[in-house]
Amino acid sequence: MNIAVVGLSHKTAPVEIREKLSIPSAQVGEATAQLRSYPHVDEVAILSTCNRMELYLVVNETEGGIREVTQFLSESSRIPLHLLRHHLFILLHQDAVMHLMRVAAGLDSLVLGEGQILSQVKHTHKLGQQHSGTGPILNRLLKQSISAGKRVRTETSIGTGAVSISSAAVELAQIKAQTLGDKRITIVGAGKMSRLLVQHLLAKGAERICILNRSLERARELVSQFGDADLQIEPLDSLSKVLVQSDLVFTSTAANEPLLYRDNLEPIVSERSDSCGGLPLLVFDISVPRNVHANVNELAPVQAFDVDDLEAVVAQNQESRRAMAFEAENLLEEEVLGFDEWWRSLETVPTISCLRAKIEGIREQELEKALSRLGTEFAEKHQEVIEALTRGIVNKILHDPMVQLRAQQDIEARRRAMQTLHLLFNLETLGSMVKHNT
Repeated sequence: MNIAVVGLSHKTAPVEIREKLSIPSAQVGEATAQLRSYPHVDEVAILSTCNRMELYLVVNETEGGIREVTQFLSESSRIPLHLLRHHLFILLHQDAVMHLMRVAAGLDSLVLGEGQILSQVKHTHKLGQQHSGTGPILNRLLKQSISAGKRVRTETSIGTGAVSISSAAVELAQIKAQTLGDKRITIVGAGKMSRLLVQHLLAKGAERICILNRSLERARELVSQFGDADLQIEPLDSLSKVLVQSDLVFTSTAANEPLLYRDNLEPIVSERSDSCGGLPLLVFDISVPRNVHANVNELAPVQAFDVDDLEAVVAQNQESRRAMAFEAENLLEEEVLGFDEWWRSLETVPTISCLRAKIEGIREQELEKALSRLGTEFAEKHQEVIEALTRGIVNKILHDPMVQLRAQQDIEARRRAMQTLHLLFNLETLGSMVKHNT
């Protein structure tokens, strides 16, 4: 039994590779079912964001499980395995545990300390439970990683002023446009990323913002969160008309195919050039899969940027957080040790269960004998009290051995203690336990 993570991120793969492996929430159930059907995969949780796609696994045979999962990624992305391997990373047990905790704490993010990833890890846990992908081990790991992420943000200042991908896009837009107050800005999409875009644009002084979305109801819901801000709403099929009047465009939708590409943008920029004095149309695509095709950059009046272009902006904010990240790493080391203690204690479960079962069997047999000797009338009147008495005695006798066995940190000492218990109490699973441990 082993914990593993197989995946890729902004550190190992460009956006054109990441978008091919992206698994939208609507497809997580199907992907989870397929992964759980593999003989060597016992548990799975899928974390798919714009910057990473990672599969967290409990495998009953490490090599076989990794082989099955990498083949799944190759087939689902239609990327040949020999090409995909260059972008994948594989981490096992303690490294996998630390990786998830670093991810939840924002220490592995493109934007160091960003907060959105913690809610994405929570969403991963929720979907894992919903689709029966996670079991006792991943549930424990995900819960503790979420707690660790919260602890890092509470006990350090790494989250103070930390920017998200959305705010990095706004910062890059400000660098390119110099000022946002007089710019006509269009946001395509009305989800969480778009809400963050609006928040950061308003903070930077933007005043002319139009939101396009397929569902006007959802767009109105977003606008309602910003009180007196003068935000306009248009249906998505007004895209061409609105872009003609735009200086900056942000795209953030869940579309699987590009919304903007050279052929449909060319007539728009041609018409726009008459009213914009030759200023370029700045397009910022923060979606994975991308909403904007790379070929739009072939149009001279267009400058398009995707999530990979945000790295330069993010780099300017990294240095101030490095000392805080070091402090956060120390906290995570404590969390990993805590999880590892729990993991190692699982080895004692069969022995503890077997010992309790044997002692409980003896208690029940002796109780039945005693009650039969006391007579029916007495037994019926006092059985509940005697039952509680014998159970209390058994629990108190077993308490200290169980606590000490779970708390034993030395692996060999713990295994010797388990073998001694099996020998002294003639527990039936001694052979299987020794086989499992060796």
